[in-house]
Amino acid sequence: MKPTAAELENKTADDFRNMVPRGERPTLKTISKISGLAVATVSRALGNAPDISADTKELVRRIADSIGYVPNRAGVRLRTGRTNVITLVAPAEGDVINNPAKLTNSIASELRGTAFHLNVLPWFPDEDSLRPIKYIVETHSADAVIFNMTEPDDQRVAYLLKRGFPFVTHGRTKWREKHAYYDYDNMTFMKLALKRLAARGRRNVHVILPPSNQNYAQDMLRGLDAIAPQLGVHFRVAQNVNSDKSSEEIRHWITQRLSQSPEIDAILCSSSKGAIAALAAIEELGLSLGTDIDLYSKEIIPILKMFRNDILVEVEDVAKAGRYMAQAAMQQLLKPDLPKMQHLEVPVERDHAL
Repeated sequence: MKPTAAELENKTADDFRNMVPRGERPTLKTISKISGLAVATVSRALGNAPDISADTKELVRRIADSIGYVPNRAGVRLRTGRTNVITLVAPAEGDVINNPAKLTNSIASELRGTAFHLNVLPWFPDEDSLRPIKYIVETHSADAVIFNMTEPDDQRVAYLLKRGFPFVTHGRTKWREKHAYYDYDNMTFMKLALKRLAARGRRNVHVILPPSNQNYAQDMLRGLDAIAPQLGVHFRVAQNVNSDKSSEEIRHWITQRLSQSPEIDAILCSSSKGAIAALAAIEELGLSLGTDIDLYSKEIIPILKMFRNDILVEVEDVAKAGRYMAQAAMQQLLKPDLPKMQHLEVPVERDHAL
């Protein structure tokens, strides 16, 4: 007899689990038997089909989660030609405070409860960045890919556009009109940072940028070039180190620069790691933060103020970026005729106390 909605509503996760024979692998038929729904309805509910009611989707997902149902990827691919997998290709980083970890969490959270699952494929700085992308496309191991650290003339974007494979970038490229992306306006960030430092009387700024081949590093430099002359501020970009180097390398080179150029009265960083290394260099030389020198940094996790309250910070919401990129990837798969989602997050000038 088909269970009533009230009977199913009152059942707990343990009740559902006890309805599965011991040792049996849960399938769509298992969920169908427990819910009283047709197998096709269960499948469409798990696939978030628009013609299935929200109540039915919630019931099916609750049963699936309770009994530990895991889709058979081979079966899904045979039936639909899809894997229902979205892959994040992320650089392998050893630092705890990093962008990929935040992105992974936010993308996975946005995909939770949908038909799609997240895989993470690392790539290393000493290898070809196109290798993992080609692997995904040629093995059909995912339906869409998300990646960051974009370059203006990014070979990964050129390859994916040519193959017509769905993708989303964290950062823009010269082909930005043709692909989905989420980006942070780093040019405006640098303009606002220099304006704030100038308002504090700082005139000689040492800047730690990302690697110069990356698009957002070039945006940062354009922002500095545009606003510095208007403010009467002199800036110098570090040549021996960038924000991707180790904390010890950053600390060493900032110590060297401050020792050789005592006129420097501010350090501007693009990452929390760089800011913490800069702080170590400042204090090693006996300088007073906020008095002798200012330290300004962008961060993705609000942590710098826990080290020193006098650090000047701007928070980039990477979690928001992850959620948006997950939505952009799903839209390309579920509604491919819609325009590709694109967003530029522009930081706003705030009334900071000097």
